[in-house]
Amino acid sequence: MFGPAARTPREIAPGAVHLPGWLTPEQQRSLVEACRRWAVGPVPIRHTRLPRGGVMSVRTVCLGWHWSPYRYTRTAVDAGGGRVAEFPGWMADLGRRALVDAYRDPAAGDGYTPDTALINFYDEQATLGMHQDRDERSDAPVVSLSIGDSCVFRFGNTEHRNRPWTDVELASGDLFVFGGPSRFAYHGVPRVLPGTADPATGLSRGRLNITIRVTGLDDAPGAE
Repeated sequence: MFGPAARTPREIAPGAVHLPGWLTPEQQRSLVEACRRWAVGPVPIRHTRLPRGGVMSVRTVCLGWHWSPYRYTRTAVDAGGGRVAEFPGWMADLGRRALVDAYRDPAAGDGYTPDTALINFYDEQATLGMHQDRDERSDAPVVSLSIGDSCVFRFGNTEHRNRPWTDVELASGDLFVFGGPSRFAYHGVPRVLPGTADPATGLSRGRLNITIRVTGLDDAPGAE
């Protein structure tokens, strides 16, 4: 179902690869339809509240595991207590194919067992500050898919939120993978570019970002 012929990958940093146009419009439409279903429940999409009282401008819905600052749980501890939607097997296959195409290595997806996805929706004013994805107990790569409006994606270093960084424009259908030495690099979205979405994808405004991840957690006693 997924994974068209890849364009030429661009390495932004060691282990961090941008692959433009990886998803066809048809594949993007399928993902938009799925995201709309997940957005209404069992745990609806929401603005995440931060520990100090701030509220994130992006809206988020989770699959497999529920993310809240700064942990994963099976139930939405900060949003009504419901159990999150299951992480689908076809999305795990998608993540493995993404690694193969991004790294140009037929074995890159071997042993990659993602079990969660964070789906963020950005309206034209939403941003995401520089941060690391450190709440997982795994250093497996993160697979990021973009649909809808383009954005400026800022990819930094592993030491701090400041320069050096590289700004990359991510368009609808683009794939970005970061693993290896860049797995814990700071990154963020300082700006969405309104009016750049193609209605043919099923999303005429705003940006969907789907990040596929390995939590390294299980359901044994003591797990989150």
